[in-house]
Amino acid sequence: MKLISRTLIIVAGIILGINLHAQQVPMYSQYVMNGFLINPSLAGNDGYTSVNLTAREQWLGFPGSPSTYAASFQTRLLKDSYIQKSTSVRRKMVRPTRGGRVGLGGYVFNDRNGIISRTGFELAYAYHIPVSDNNQLSFGLGATAYQFAIDLEGALLAHTDDEFLNNYDRVVYIPDFNFGASYTTPRYYLGFAATQLFRGSLILGNSSDNERTQLGHFFLSGGIKIPLENDWMVEPSALLKSSDMLFKSFQADLTTRVYYRENYWLGLSYRTQDALILLLGFTYDRFFFSYAYDLILTDIRNHSSGSHELSFAVKFGDSARRYRWLNRY
Repeated sequence: MKLISRTLIIVAGIILGINLHAQQVPMYSQYVMNGFLINPSLAGNDGYTSVNLTAREQWLGFPGSPSTYAASFQTRLLKDSYIQKSTSVRRKMVRPTRGGRVGLGGYVFNDRNGIISRTGFELAYAYHIPVSDNNQLSFGLGATAYQFAIDLEGALLAHTDDEFLNNYDRVVYIPDFNFGASYTTPRYYLGFAATQLFRGSLILGNSSDNERTQLGHFFLSGGIKIPLENDWMVEPSALLKSSDMLFKSFQADLTTRVYYRENYWLGLSYRTQDALILLLGFTYDRFFFSYAYDLILTDIRNHSSGSHELSFAVKFGDSARRYRWLNRY
């Protein structure tokens, strides 16, 4: 129990203001599965109406380990009644039929790390500019708001009159904005995103008038699809992450996924200074399932069996008449 107490206090200290690096935004191993959670410019990028669910349990067996749950929705507003040129979700025609350029999306999330939790939502607007056949340049802006809370229930504190904890509000509300840009083609894609643009400068409920400790975070992503013989394809990709702390917080996810008939995939990813990740998934009709297991490479592996992440998605778009509410711009 003493280990739990120390762990919870350390986690609170890191996130609330000590000059150490901390994970302030959710981490996802399957960034290729739903890049919209990182980059708002991907809202409606493929022309489909999509619903995604993601659940991540990090460092299982470790006291106060992080957990993240997210549910997202995104769509493309089109000028006519056709959602896409293709009538099959499996085909890779990503350009809408007649110049629908506006994408909308949103998601809700709960991210918990020890006694610290962030629960909130984001609403995103994206504008997609056709560059040439099936190529597009996209820009997106996301308005986000979340509750930042400290929950001491069940925590064992060595000193109940701890000045550090008692001088902070247990619950505050932080509105902010995220920005993203991306360029996609049938063969490759590039993306950049910057989150927490205001650095939490507006805090509602901050009666103690404490200084903000939020950081801006930056994501650079890219990948290329390389067709092979006999219905096989390989997709190398990378996600580079950093924050205002620059090189002190730099991390890279280097991933390779192999597809068979675009319906089944298996991949391996390496996250610098953290983990080796096994990825697998499959599609059935309009449904997409994927799983990631993080094999921890740091000393935390002595106390944890690893991290698990599940993703589920469903994409609609095979019947224009069923989705007439999309027939506006």
